Amino acid sequence: MTLSSDPKAELIASIPRLRAYAMALSGNLDRADDLVQQTLVNAWAHIESFEPGSNMAAWLHTILRNEFYSEFRRRRHEVPDGDGLFAARLATMPTQEGHMVFLDFREALDRLAPEHREALVLIGASGLSYEQAAEICGCAIGTMKSRVHRARARLTETLMGDADETFGPDPVWDVAAQPGSLRERLSPGD
Repeated sequence: MTLSSDPKAELIASIPRLRAYAMALSGNLDRADDLVQQTLVNAWAHIESFEPGSNMAAWLHTILRNEFYSEFRRRRHEVPDGDGLFAARLATMPTQEGHMVFLDFREALDRLAPEHREALVLIGASGLSYEQAAEICGCAIGTMKSRVHRARARLTETLMGDADETFGPDPVWDVAAQPGSLRERLSPGD
């Protein structure tokens, strides 16, 4: 390429070779055209950094190559989703529900008897063994196990509430829960 003092003319004259190089890198004509266009935009935006008298074609090819590899690194972490189906499946759960569950748990924990709460915190939250917790509380291991069991049962009862209140009546469960009724239906006339 002949060197001229007009950078715009040099940019335009370099387009065919840039396009061929972009095609060789990308293997896709549309992608190659996009690379050339981005290269020209970047070169024009930074034309003041080009040193007159140096090789414009080499400078442009370097910009194109850097653009190709930068985009390759960006796209490596992307998931192809042309029709938007993958994005439509993504959902973020609301955080307020988790916060409300935590507040309910905290309230239920506060309702426990102090010795049951202490036992549950030592065993469940602190990760101590029953022996260590019993030593801290100055009681027998069996007493500690009993306190933890009662604390867990009380927490479950408090947090679960009445199933009919929470979820409404369940006629299938009501029939199945009646003693002997399901058995009698399954084994007719013994």
